[in-house]
Parts: sequence; C-alpha cells; structure tokens
Amino acid sequence: MTNFILVPGMWLGGWAWDAVAEPLRAAGHDVTAVTLGGLAERRAEAGTATLESHIEDVVAAAGDRAAVTLVGHSYGGLPVRGAAERLPGRVSRVVYIDSGPVPDGTRQADFSAKVDEQDVVPPSFDPADDPALFAGLEGRSAWIRERATPHPWATVVEPLRLRAPEQPPTELVLNTFTRAAVEGMIAAGHPFVAGLDRRAYRLHELPTGHWPMFSRPADLAALLQAL
Repeated sequence: MTNFILVPGMWLGGWAWDAVAEPLRAAGHDVTAVTLGGLAERRAEAGTATLESHIEDVVAAAGDRAAVTLVGHSYGGLPVRGAAERLPGRVSRVVYIDSGPVPDGTRQADFSAKVDEQDVVPPSFDPADDPALFAGLEGRSAWIRERATPHPWATVVEPLRLRAPEQPPTELVLNTFTRAAVEGMIAAGHPFVAGLDRRAYRLHELPTGHWPMFSRPADLAALLQAL
C-alpha cells in the first residue's frame, strides 16, 4: 500500500484527480488529492495564497504518514519539490507529471510568456486552440472550464526556496515531451530539470496533452501504481 499525495497544477482543485484516485483507492492505496489555497473550494483564500503556503498545504496533507509518494502535476511540481525536503525520511519517491524538479529560485512565471499583476485566468482547454497542449480533452473542455478557477498571482511570481539539492528517488512522467527531448534538456541543464538529482531518477512516457488526469486517467493511475 502506498500513501499518495496528489497535487494539481494551476487552476485546478483536488477534484481534478477523481478519475485517477478512484482506481488507486480500489487497489488498496491511501490517496489524498490536495486542493491548494486559493483554488476550487478554497477560492476565498486567493488573496493570502503564496507558494510558501502551497508548500505548507502539501506538508499538511502528508500528516504523520510515512512512505509517502508525492505527485505533482505542472505547477504542482513546485510545492511538491518544496515539501519533499520538509518531510525528511518520509517521502519514498516524488513523481513529476509534465513537470520537473526545478532548482532554488525558480518561479512558475519563468515558464510563462506573460504574467500580469492579477490572478491568472484559466485557458480554454479546447484542443481546437492548441491540439498538442489540450490533446485528449475533446468533449471535456467545457466541463473543465466550469470547475477551473483563476490561479493566485502571488504563487506564480514567488521564487521557490530550497535548502538542499538532495531528493528522494524521482520519476518524471512525460506527456507533452518525448524521452529524447527530456534527455537532451537534462544534458543541457535546462531550468525545467536543472534541480534534478541525477543519482536516482527514471523517465516514463505517457503521450497525451498536458492534463493526463483528464485525457488518460486509467493509464496514469496504472503507471503510478506500477511505480
């Protein structure tokens, strides 16, 4: 049995993991799907949410459990990375889904073309607007948009602060990136994976759009269980 802590990316709440969490729980695993402050049912906290408070949300979700597997999707990789070093000896592995272990000082805004001083509105999630990014969301775009909430601006521009480079064993789940592309990024020290501890990591391809919890939930759950 594994203690999974599932952390969504921007605009999403714990609800985004429902179709992944169900088969994991049915297989006997303990699963906590986190809603970060300022999002979904916690939208009222948007004015006080920071990257630091999101890290604390992940740490709180772990509670006193041992042998925790932290799973971070997209932006969720930043608070997961911060939480991993605050749970010494209690994290068995970290899984980054279309994300990566960024280094100290990284901001989510570093990967965005433009960030105004306001909460970031959700995208369309429509494959017609970006066939690669939104692949697999056909017929689900409106459903996702109805539930998505603006993402707290402060969490996007606050830099991640880390104390040590050491990490638990790391799994990178590649959706919009190929293995060859990520291997090249690792070799080049790309910021997306510049914080990777190269002593213990594996790459796993799961080709789809950027939101596999919607486009390939059963396959994502099976992969998480296999890890």
